[in-house]
Amino acid sequence: MKNTATNTARLVVAGLRALLVLTLVTGVLYPLAVTGIAQAAFPHKANGSDIRDGDGRVVGSELIGQRYDLPLKKGQETPAPDLKWFQPRPSNGLGTNTVNTRYKLILSGATNRSGDNAELLTWVEDAKSAVVRDNSTATYKVEPEDVPADAVTSSGSGLDPHISPEYATLQAHRVAERNDLDVARVEQLVADHTEERVLGFMGEPRVNVLKLNIALKELTRK
Repeated sequence: MKNTATNTARLVVAGLRALLVLTLVTGVLYPLAVTGIAQAAFPHKANGSDIRDGDGRVVGSELIGQRYDLPLKKGQETPAPDLKWFQPRPSNGLGTNTVNTRYKLILSGATNRSGDNAELLTWVEDAKSAVVRDNSTATYKVEPEDVPADAVTSSGSGLDPHISPEYATLQAHRVAERNDLDVARVEQLVADHTEERVLGFMGEPRVNVLKLNIALKELTRK
């Protein structure tokens, strides 16, 4: 009986020692080491990939998209897009908060609907009609076949900060008209903010909408 109690006590003490050592190593030393290396080697990414506007204020992250909508009118449930800005992909995961009125995480996730789902098809057709309507101007007519896929579908996370160069260019005429700018100047802005494939072969060319709109804001100030 005495040996059993002694062995049990020894095992308990050994377990507690292991718990304390592992807590110290994995719960304190390892996180501190990783955080220190990240802050030294990749401070921008380690701190959330913040994006600052021309006035130096943090207005978002490179990794999460934002919406550009008009304030809700009385009785209105869904805000209308503010068409003087470039618009992101469709998403239910973006909204507003009191710190940045164009940013809030409401929901993150895909639609989880199959490609032939009737509701999804309705969403896509409605989104395509809206893109054609909103981006057609007196001198530029958008045809349904001109609308790229990312203009009418959300990303898997619903938080994609990028759009395709094709979708950005499609919006250039409308943005130029709404801001009294030359179309060629706005198209050059899109070209200047087009990011190429990672390492030249991974992914697709893309445009970060927030960065593009910050540059647009600076351009309208001149």
